[in-house]
Amino acid sequence: MKSLKLLILSLGLASSGLAMAGNTEAAVGGALGGALGSVVGEHLGGSTGATIGAGVGGAAGGMVGADKRSRTEAAIGGGLGAAGGNVIGQRVGGSTGGLIGAAVGGGAGGAIGNAYGDDDDYRGDRRYRDDRRYYGHPGKAKGHYKHKHKHHR
Repeated sequence: MKSLKLLILSLGLASSGLAMAGNTEAAVGGALGGALGSVVGEHLGGSTGATIGAGVGGAAGGMVGADKRSRTEAAIGGGLGAAGGNVIGQRVGGSTGGLIGAAVGGGAGGAIGNAYGDDDDYRGDRRYRDDRRYYGHPGKAKGHYKHKHKHHR
């Protein structure tokens, strides 16, 4: 029962204070994953297991909640944030502090990673669209464009 109250408290902190508009799913996923990974890891392997569990859970949760093109960045952010938050929280407030730190860190890391991944999107760039039709040759100066022609019968 005590773990459930802490989980609800940590989710509220993570999703309300640190989730940005459009990145809420990645933040909530990272917070949930970090908190649940911390609880499971602590039962299996003590404080070290809690840190590892928070990192793995935060990475998985951040990735699941992120946009399709930002999953790697959200996983890295959620994992690092949850593991770092768990370690800092354990130093400050024991296992309860580690649980809250993992949730807050996983939520923040997932949201920041998702936002960072959105910045690397080159879909509007003309060069990106032309890359699929341009065939270059390694080590040679010129390449060629592939033109599709209609075949008439």
